[in-house]
Amino acid sequence: MAEFASEVATSAAEMRALFPATPLQRNNFLSSRYNAEIYLKREDLSPVRSYKIRGAFNAMRKAIKARKTTDFVCASAGNHAQGVAYACRHFGVHGVIFMPVTTPQQKIEKTKVFGEDAIEIRLIGDYFDVTLGAAMDYCESQGAHFLSPFDDADVIEGQASVALEILEQMPHAPDMIVLPVGGGGLSSGVKRFCSEMEPQINLQLVEPEGGASLTAALSVGNPVILGSLDTFVDGAAVARIGDRNFEMLRDIPPDHVHTVPEDRICGTILEMLNHEGIVLEPAGALVVDVLPDIAEMIAGKTAVLVTSGGNFDFERLPEVKERAQRYAGLKKYFILRLPQRPGALRDFLEMLGPDDDIARFEYLKKSARNFGTVLIGIETSSADQFDTLFAKLDAEGFAYRDITNDETLAEFVV
Repeated sequence: MAEFASEVATSAAEMRALFPATPLQRNNFLSSRYNAEIYLKREDLSPVRSYKIRGAFNAMRKAIKARKTTDFVCASAGNHAQGVAYACRHFGVHGVIFMPVTTPQQKIEKTKVFGEDAIEIRLIGDYFDVTLGAAMDYCESQGAHFLSPFDDADVIEGQASVALEILEQMPHAPDMIVLPVGGGGLSSGVKRFCSEMEPQINLQLVEPEGGASLTAALSVGNPVILGSLDTFVDGAAVARIGDRNFEMLRDIPPDHVHTVPEDRICGTILEMLNHEGIVLEPAGALVVDVLPDIAEMIAGKTAVLVTSGGNFDFERLPEVKERAQRYAGLKKYFILRLPQRPGALRDFLEMLGPDDDIARFEYLKKSARNFGTVLIGIETSSADQFDTLFAKLDAEGFAYRDITNDETLAEFVV
């Protein structure tokens, strides 16, 4: 066994004191839909509901073994913080976790539960850059060990244990492994392990459209900072892929890296929840959401999808449903100029079909003018229904404007 793979095997064996291997499950629903043998590697079922515990555990284990320190620090508002907290409690060491002030209370409380009295949480900064700076300053002043979420050799090694478990859990190596990409810790670790042990495995990587840092790096040959970042897929939306991670991923063919739209991911989250009873966070749903894009490639093959996390805050469910409906064309918002005369509203309502439901109705401006401006949100059962509705509005001379995809305007009025 090559050196890296051997180190990964040692790391995985040590992890068994902390948690068992996560399940590898054949998914009948997806296998039937895509005419393939599709397995889910359920990292959403780890003790902290994500794979991040692996890297945190391994980096901490090695630092303790080398007697570098027993004081650890991280900056995170999500899965990395929870993995660090859990590992601190396991090893009985002290951890300081820096989080932005804007971190939802649910995530703070969850991290506290995992770490108990082994950790302390410090809320600093409205933005992550400020939080990270404070964590680094603390490390320098206190001599503590900083645990990077992805750009660290020991973290990468720990995340690679996912690949080792997949090979141990299957009777033969899969044809393909589909992985999410954020900072690159998981994807680079799995790639390096597979290149040593099963180089024929086809790796397909998936990023959110609004945080495609690997795609950007591959296009110019080195890591770059994205000009804008959509943080909806918070577990994988990273402005710059890690340096170490990119070095391991730089020879990935660009057509093996896919980007998927955030709103479509919302539909996948709902489908997996309602149809399969599987709770996935946006980053965890990436590998399922990409399946329509690689359907021809995957047909007749055995594929493992790494569902990287299931830390989904159900307070986000209304937003997820809204975004999914809008992407599917089942919900639209528009501004209507309604004549200020008796019966005008009735005339409009009579244009609606039997499956059209008014989800929002609000006068934006009341005045004595001849027309009033109305914000209307409509849900329906088929996207084609809107073509029928708009044709009726045009025929009757109603003035309207579809603002569903106008992000700037919708942000203020929807």
